[in-house]
Amino acid sequence: MLAILLLNANRVVSIDRIADDLYGDEMPASALTQIHAQISHLRKLLDPERSSGNSGSLVETRSPGYVIRLAPDGLDLRRFELLTRDAADAAGRSDHEAAATTYRAALDLWRGQALGDLSAESFAQPAIARLEDLRLAALEDRIESELALGYGAALVAELEVLVSEQPLRERLHGQLMRALYGSQRQAESLDVYRRLRQRLVDELGIDPAPALQRLERAILNHDPTLDPKRRAVPYAASAPSILAVAPNDDGLEGLLALASPLAGPSGRELIVVRQVAGEEELAAATRTLNSTRRQHGVVARVAAFVSSDRATDALRLITSYEVELVLVYASFDQLHGEALPQELSELIERSPADVAVVAGLGLAAESTDPVCVPFGGGEHDWAALELGAWLAASTGRSLTLVGTKGVREKRDASRLLADASLAVQRLVDVDTEPLLVEPSEDALVDVLRTASTVFVGNSPRWRSEGVGPTRGALLRAGLPVVIVHRGLRPGGLAPAESRTRFTWTAQR
Repeated sequence: MLAILLLNANRVVSIDRIADDLYGDEMPASALTQIHAQISHLRKLLDPERSSGNSGSLVETRSPGYVIRLAPDGLDLRRFELLTRDAADAAGRSDHEAAATTYRAALDLWRGQALGDLSAESFAQPAIARLEDLRLAALEDRIESELALGYGAALVAELEVLVSEQPLRERLHGQLMRALYGSQRQAESLDVYRRLRQRLVDELGIDPAPALQRLERAILNHDPTLDPKRRAVPYAASAPSILAVAPNDDGLEGLLALASPLAGPSGRELIVVRQVAGEEELAAATRTLNSTRRQHGVVARVAAFVSSDRATDALRLITSYEVELVLVYASFDQLHGEALPQELSELIERSPADVAVVAGLGLAAESTDPVCVPFGGGEHDWAALELGAWLAASTGRSLTLVGTKGVREKRDASRLLADASLAVQRLVDVDTEPLLVEPSEDALVDVLRTASTVFVGNSPRWRSEGVGPTRGALLRAGLPVVIVHRGLRPGGLAPAESRTRFTWTAQR
């Protein structure tokens, strides 16, 4: 219980979310009673003088659940974030000595595996993966500053260990190539590239990123920009990626229709993969990927590969390519049941990045219809809002936020929609419009029929009810629906200075 609250420090965690994380598919009838009892016990342990849960206590009761209040420096993670931010600022000023020192201070806060005591708990896996992301990114940034200082020879041994531990992480390979080249070991540097390329082609059917290909050419040509004395630090950062996973040819065009406008204007790399059941399908799947990409004029790396564990293979790509958004196609037949397909459930459960399930999307480039987001303020609703705003801004469409009209003593959702509009417009230039409808599935379906795309947050009870009745009604109506599940990595609209930890909230 404490771990769940700490992982969401200063954010309200709903009782439904706590119950899901604690019990999963084996939820007892007494789950709510047990949660209340555990919260009461926590309060007595952590804050015995103010154990009532009122404002000012460490663990507060806040609808629809609980929140643990911590000072800004109350977690090692927060201190780590502040140090890495200071280090990035120093690197931006080309003060690489200060940057490397500060990155080392941040990394010294790590003691063993992140959340090692919870390594066997399913609810902690996305958080563990996200924390490991942060540690690896800071480690790469520290190495980047030390390469800029000319310490390449001293870094070779460390980098060789790191690339053996992270065999598909391209930035580390690029750093090892530069460290070897700077140590007058050009042949070994090029061999690192060849081995990586062979592994990528053999395992994923994909070539290294363009930045790494440019680095190989620079090493072959003895490019003077590789000299660390120039302080240029070329070929350093890898851009965040969008990963589109197509289980079959049917969903490919819908995925590209959504992925292309998200990736292109933002400068993100788009990776499109087909996971097939057997080797006999590889050639045809690869031809379809390439022809569809050319037909739509999409700039992307594409690959098809045999996969017996699709969720695990997708997660490997998410980790290796700094993916911040996963798009996966699913048909109505796969989504209409009481539970999501097992492979999709595992991906949602374990992905550190946002997962957007695309159902029957066919986005017309010439359409001016709005992007619509039914919005209720839940954590997955915020992720849906972010993705909807991202698409609206990329395509020049307006963004319509849909809420419910007031019923009896309940006020309407206009204040919530206003807060959401103000929050999203802080970060992206998009026209927003509120739309209030009667609180019924039929009314919601009717107003969304003219939407170019409907982004809706995943059900907070997705483990037990699948997409839920409201999202099911949208799917049955044949609307272009994207169901979004929030991950722990910052999404596509997070500001650069908040890349380590960024949370949407109406109070920001």
